[in-house]
Amino acid sequence: MKTLSISLVLFRGGACIEKERIHSSGIDQAYAYCEEIIKEQSKSFYFAFSKLPKDKAEAVYAIYAFCRLADDSIDEAETKEQQAEALAMLTNELNRFEQGREPDHPIWHALRDVFNRYDMPIQSFYDQLKGQAMDYHFEQPSTLEEVETYSYYVAGSVGLMLLPIIATENHQELKEQAIALGVAMQLTNILRDVGEDYREIHRIYLPSDLMKKLNYTEQNLSDGVINESFISIWESLALRAEQLYLDFNRSLDLFDKDSQYPVALSSKVYGGILDAVRQNNYDCFTKRNKTSMLAKMRILREVKMQFDK
Repeated sequence: MKTLSISLVLFRGGACIEKERIHSSGIDQAYAYCEEIIKEQSKSFYFAFSKLPKDKAEAVYAIYAFCRLADDSIDEAETKEQQAEALAMLTNELNRFEQGREPDHPIWHALRDVFNRYDMPIQSFYDQLKGQAMDYHFEQPSTLEEVETYSYYVAGSVGLMLLPIIATENHQELKEQAIALGVAMQLTNILRDVGEDYREIHRIYLPSDLMKKLNYTEQNLSDGVINESFISIWESLALRAEQLYLDFNRSLDLFDKDSQYPVALSSKVYGGILDAVRQNNYDCFTKRNKTSMLAKMRILREVKMQFDK
């Protein structure tokens, strides 16, 4: 893609001062590039957030694309050295972006436009990279609290990134709720991908204290054993995720009116993954559990009725 003419943005305490939208024929191409990433990589996210007004939806696509870039920098590297190199390179690019010297790439160009239009928290982007570094230096979490700390960095940080877009007036007051949504979604990811994470990248995100307490071993997990112990561990995390979804949804009326419906939809659709695992008898070893299109349509009707009252 050709170089875009991007104006520099001044930062004061991490907040973006300049708010005028970049006018360039190339910015639409940059957003289209980001949209293709979210459309391909997360149908549940796209299903919900594509219902935002166009300018807000585009901003969400850009943020998702950045997070996908960060995630892939770790997951697609073949060696620890390559992981470290990729993460260092991305951190350097974020440093350059903060200084107004972003690389010539559609994701960075789209993000520049987002930072120009919204009061974006640059620290949340660095926190996202810290979360990726935690995967690079991965150790199985000992407790649910450690799982949630990790989940903040890789997903709660995303909630904070989205907050100025979906709560333009109240984003400073809604940080806890935004983090809650991100952590709930990450817990959902963990519970959906138990088998895949162990099989493909040899990671166990289930807390070791619960596994030890309930006598569920790594060999059990490797063998895909679904017994009462596994279900109890799984449900401990699922119930925590569902409580966080509930906490988030209690504050929906404080979000922008044009964002409440898509945001509520995203939490319900993503939370539906937990129900899908239950319906598949907790088989998150051999099945790729997701909220079916039929379930999405049902959730869409229910949420729409909620906002039509």
